Amino acid sequence: MFLSAKTKGYFVDCTEESLLLARTSASAPPFVVEAIQECPLGDADVIAGALKVLQPKKSGNYLQAVCGVYTPRRVIRRVTFDLKRIKEAGYLNEVASQQLRVEPDHNTLIVLNSQDGTEYDMAAGTQKEAVICGLPTEEIVALQDQLLAMGVYPDRLEIGSLATIGALVDYLAFTKVKVPTLILEISADQTQSFIVSAAGLETSRPIQQGLDAMIPVVQKELGLKDEESARKLFFSNTFDFTGLAPALIRRLVKELQSSIGFYEVQTGQSIGHVICPLLSPKLAWIEDAIASQLSVTVLKPELAPWLQSRHITFADTVPAAQDARRLGLFGLMAQYTAHGPAPEKA
Repeated sequence: MFLSAKTKGYFVDCTEESLLLARTSASAPPFVVEAIQECPLGDADVIAGALKVLQPKKSGNYLQAVCGVYTPRRVIRRVTFDLKRIKEAGYLNEVASQQLRVEPDHNTLIVLNSQDGTEYDMAAGTQKEAVICGLPTEEIVALQDQLLAMGVYPDRLEIGSLATIGALVDYLAFTKVKVPTLILEISADQTQSFIVSAAGLETSRPIQQGLDAMIPVVQKELGLKDEESARKLFFSNTFDFTGLAPALIRRLVKELQSSIGFYEVQTGQSIGHVICPLLSPKLAWIEDAIASQLSVTVLKPELAPWLQSRHITFADTVPAAQDARRLGLFGLMAQYTAHGPAPEKA
């Protein structure tokens, strides 16, 4: 295995559909984002071309990068510990298996503080609220193999959802947004739901409703002959689904209303915004429809000022795009300390 010489910083956000890649002037802020490439996942030639653009003078077989990944079985769950039992041997495994239905022996797990994402001190065991997160160990191996096959060596492998949550929590603190925001990571067969505020991750819940559940409804509502025809139309970006949206998202919204209602009763806070960072642009109508059904607004973050506060600026050749789909990518880059003075644009 030959690794590239690493004087720049490289970041890769790998979702179910696409690959976002970035080159920065250094491996840690302060730095300038020099290039961003996006390509569909699964097209080896396009990915190879994007990597060549990103690192034209490649000196090894692999591009070393910080990588964010998303898998169907990723675990990000806020939990409440029994502080009287937290130091008992096996207590953490018991919480994982009984409360989260996660087998500790088959998963790589870590416990984080819900406010700032730092590692939870199990020895001290003084905080009741925490976040258990991780991945099935076999999926970690598969992800590493997948990235290597693309020509990317994962210098660091992170759950992309955590990078997104961290970025948005910091953004809400920076912009002094007071109301909580609902993050929805909608994939084919499920939706990861997170409520965050400037104080951290408030709640998390996986919902077994995703894009695939909408396909039979499309078929029924439009009278199509089979689900395959409905699927092609749904993802084709040639039909306006705005009118059908309430019917397509009904089951998902029902689950969300249940979660949000419980949260609002428990905390006395109302959700103000929703953001769906993994949806492709052609499915943006889903985000708008969910916001309408939940009577909230779509959060459209202005990322450039926030990133500048984190000493991340953009080269003149790279538009400082406000695309929320890049939250995970920028979350991999940012380092969170107290906000200091923003540097001048490079």
